[in-house]
Amino acid sequence: MQWLGIAIDYGIQGLLAVMSVVSVAIAIERFLFYRKIRIEAFADKQELELELTRKLHIIATIGSNAPYTGLLGTVLGIMLSFYTIGKDGFMDSSKIMAGLALALKATAIGLVVAIPAVTTYNFLLRRVKVILMQWEIRNARERV
Repeated sequence: MQWLGIAIDYGIQGLLAVMSVVSVAIAIERFLFYRKIRIEAFADKQELELELTRKLHIIATIGSNAPYTGLLGTVLGIMLSFYTIGKDGFMDSSKIMAGLALALKATAIGLVVAIPAVTTYNFLLRRVKVILMQWEIRNARERV
């Protein structure tokens, strides 16, 4: 069952690290894209909205699934602790605490990934709404 500890350390936490890097990379790309976008280049609002919302779903997916990934690490860590207790037949507090600490570390990392991802997603979504509103204002003036 030692492989489970390694799976939690490298598997779950590695997956969360990848999720974090992907989320940050997309957020930076979108932020830079929003800074340079020219709304006058878009005649159609839906076309503009498609360009603005591209890849945002990935940040939202990471933000909503990172806590569950951390929770999976928690469950696996607790399973490892119980397995150790059952296998050894006695309660060695150092082994129990190591398993529980591993479990809590996975939960914490999941939250550390999720909270900024959800916050960033909301920030970028607000920016999309502002740009779309600017497009509507600009095109409303041209029609009059």
